[in-house]
Amino acid sequence: MDIIQRYHAIPINFTPTPILSKMIRKTYFLILLNFVCISIYSNGVVFKKDALGAYLSLKSSSIEVKIENQVAITETTQSFLNQFGDSLHIKYGFPVPQDASATGLRYFINGKWHEAIFSSSPQDTTTGGSSDDPDENLVQYLGSNPLYFDLEEALGKDSSIIMELTYVELLQYKYGKVNYSYPNDYRPISSAQIDMQRISVSLKSDRMITTFSLLSHSADSASISSYEGFISCSSFENPAEMDYILQYALSQDDLGLFSLSTYIDDSLSVDDYGRGFFALIVEPDPSEQAETIDKVFTLIIDRSGSMSGDKIIQAKDAANFIVNHLNDGDKFNIVSFSSEITSFRSGHVEFNPDNESAALDYINSLVAEGATNISGAFDTSIPQFSYADNNTANIVIFLTDGEQTAGITNTDDLITHINQLVLTSEKEVTIFTFGIGSSTNERLLSTIARNNKGLAVFLENNQVEEVITDFYMMIQNPVLLNTSVEFQPNIIAERYPVEMQNLYKGNQLMLFGRYTEAAPMSITFRGNAYSNDVVYQYDLSLSDSTNHDYQFLLKLWAKVKIDELLLQYYLNIHVQETAESIKEEIIELSMNYGVISPFTSFIEGGEPFTGLDEWDIKEDPDDAGSSSNEYITILSLGPNPTREVLVIKLECSSLAHGRLNISLLNSFGQAIYVHSDYISGMGNFSHEIELGNLGLAPGIYVLVLEHQGKTLTRKVVVK
Repeated sequence: MDIIQRYHAIPINFTPTPILSKMIRKTYFLILLNFVCISIYSNGVVFKKDALGAYLSLKSSSIEVKIENQVAITETTQSFLNQFGDSLHIKYGFPVPQDASATGLRYFINGKWHEAIFSSSPQDTTTGGSSDDPDENLVQYLGSNPLYFDLEEALGKDSSIIMELTYVELLQYKYGKVNYSYPNDYRPISSAQIDMQRISVSLKSDRMITTFSLLSHSADSASISSYEGFISCSSFENPAEMDYILQYALSQDDLGLFSLSTYIDDSLSVDDYGRGFFALIVEPDPSEQAETIDKVFTLIIDRSGSMSGDKIIQAKDAANFIVNHLNDGDKFNIVSFSSEITSFRSGHVEFNPDNESAALDYINSLVAEGATNISGAFDTSIPQFSYADNNTANIVIFLTDGEQTAGITNTDDLITHINQLVLTSEKEVTIFTFGIGSSTNERLLSTIARNNKGLAVFLENNQVEEVITDFYMMIQNPVLLNTSVEFQPNIIAERYPVEMQNLYKGNQLMLFGRYTEAAPMSITFRGNAYSNDVVYQYDLSLSDSTNHDYQFLLKLWAKVKIDELLLQYYLNIHVQETAESIKEEIIELSMNYGVISPFTSFIEGGEPFTGLDEWDIKEDPDDAGSSSNEYITILSLGPNPTREVLVIKLECSSLAHGRLNISLLNSFGQAIYVHSDYISGMGNFSHEIELGNLGLAPGIYVLVLEHQGKTLTRKVVVK
């Protein structure tokens, strides 16, 4: 059974506080990334500090996305207008995606650009008014992973502020398809028309791209080659009410073990783990011909009284879906619990039409009532796996919306009891736990999953059916169990995640880590399938130099380590000294690598951009600054000197895609003109600045063009 086709080298009882609960939910969503993706984020909001529901008007929204090998770096820029008629003290909020981490924030206020800096203090999450009277609408809009930024400098009346946030995320992958979404529905904040909305997405992949499309909108420009793609879309004077949804597909002929790596300069190193950063991606053959391992499967459903209403309906619908999508050769059972425990059958039965029909009848008969006897549910479920064959994938999906109120009620005793049940069964059982709503025992569910190579997922009340059915489809076809990886020579350090998951058809295993030297490496990938040990051997060379295309690996490695530490922090929160030590390590990682964590924040403190001091501008206007790079060339800039109009003419290469920022700075470094436009490939571009309308004094100014991280500068003389 060739589950990995070939090697393709690519140079890869404690009750938490509400804030901590949100943090843990984020942690588990991050771990769940390659299985389920729930989007609840959108454009940012600027609001008055001292009032509820007082939001500045969103005038423009520009999103630039760079995707490299399933890693997306999103730079989202919005312009807001102070329409309230007075100078305001304001605050910025942004609903960061669950699976993303903010890495940079800058802002333009009162004529100057500023860079926010990282702080080792947690962010202020107040939302207008007093801390006792939060803006519930805004809190709901910003979701469970909000970013807040407090501005001390007041914004003048009828003035605008530009907020530019950058975040990094690892994109969801299913059966060769990768999805990127930026929900753009601003209606919970405002349904007003927005002057300009734009999104630009550039894609690079070392694995062949077969399709690339914007599913939600009509693209203004789109191109695709074997390993690159570009899409842009714009809208003018329309409300923001539709999500941006993009999807691309990767060739299924390039499966196996992939690697990405970069080796940083010693001057950039901030720790002793090694200067190398790598990612490994393992993916099995997803075709129908590839064999999958039979499952012995149990679904445990909470039918206590608190599950009444929509929750039990969704749970039953999810259970019906799962039963309808079991595989031939699987065995299954269903256990439901409240005060009492019932079981569809006394043990696992074969999946066949008769048992399928009977199971559906059992599910539809469930009624929510009684207490929550979690220990009784596991007492019934786990011993049934004692009779499973040694060559099956043994899986439990457990869902509940509350804490244990019957049976064993002490959390530590219940964890110990479940561990003993699994040990006594003498079988490896993977347990996935789903907590519904805000009243679940998150420590219990996360520990059960952690101890049994599963995942813990925490849901809102209305997400049960969608998430569980989607999740089941991801684990429907196991191909390799008890996976592990070994490296020779021993130059690998700080590999995450620490616990490797089983491998399922259509999904990937991803590992991130560090290396101390760029030596040739042998990788041994192991697992079990059909009672046989499966071993795959690969040879690869890690990069011995800086690969600028893979510099995102530094932040991704820090991000996944922070996720791992957050999980450990939560599991040890009742041990104060241990938890505090983990917290300090998270803060240090966040500050060193520029990745926001629940314990750090952005604050003011960066110096305003200094204009003429920042740019290397010569005295001769005909030779003043840089005129070209690999993306764009300044063909002409004139007339110069000028008084009324300045016309910029550019020549763009085929690589020139995305947002072009145009700024004119005075001698104090203040931006007295700011404009953003999009260029989309080879051709000429021109832009006209009406200087006469700006009321400029005679003197020397600096034109700054920013595109794809590159800057061109020219001196402008105003007569």
